[in-house]
Amino acid sequence: MQLMQGLAQRVTATRPDLVNSDATFGELAWDWGKGHAGDGASGPRRLWFSGGELVACSCAHLPHQVRRSDGAVKDVTGAYLAYQVHPDRAGLVDEVIDWYDGTAAGTERTVMPSAADEFALKRWAAHGYETDPASLGDAGSWTQLNERDLTDVAQPVLPDGFRFRTADEAGPKAAVQAHLDAWAPSTYSAEAYQGVRQTATYRGALHIVVEAPDGTMASSTTMWLDEANRTAEFGTTGVWGWRGRCCCTGCIWRGRPGPVI
Repeated sequence: MQLMQGLAQRVTATRPDLVNSDATFGELAWDWGKGHAGDGASGPRRLWFSGGELVACSCAHLPHQVRRSDGAVKDVTGAYLAYQVHPDRAGLVDEVIDWYDGTAAGTERTVMPSAADEFALKRWAAHGYETDPASLGDAGSWTQLNERDLTDVAQPVLPDGFRFRTADEAGPKAAVQAHLDAWAPSTYSAEAYQGVRQTATYRGALHIVVEAPDGTMASSTTMWLDEANRTAEFGTTGVWGWRGRCCCTGCIWRGRPGPVI
């Protein structure tokens, strides 16, 4: 996982628009950590090296069953691929596709490459993959890269009675419940959270929750500090109850030069 995170850092440093949303610095740790309580940790993976340096990676999520927080058991019948190829080794995408086709043969296969990666999109199409129109709508599964300057961001002010707390302060039970409330029904669990906590890049002080006046957790986010690129990735951000329901993943903020804490 740390090798894959290193690849994500190197791509982020030069072409952040080519970092696939499921292979970012933070998402890799999140997926790996919570996978130790489910299927993710044992999914087939393949790494490609050049001169001892990782230049491409892939992880296939194959058909399996998952238990959700509402008690239901869901059958995942298709396969999904999370992958990343360094721009300097773009041609390796064909090997990634061949590996995926062989690993998930006989199964409906999906993948979500960056829309900015024109070369990769052409290669996926050449191998017979087509855009899924349903995935592009408001209820679909897609990501978008937005950029803005941080110099004019207003100082955040919480409503009266609300307060920021870290996951270390609030405790595991509150941290898990904050996630479940925003993302229900979810496959997240106390066991998954413990797996996330065990990843090398998790920091309890950067896992933030907002406590409401009645003691419930109104929102939460897990931040992943990429010291090499001086960026912080906000993952699995959710708000529940007090301001309706709002969820998002994968927001990456690049700070101004200064000390890294």
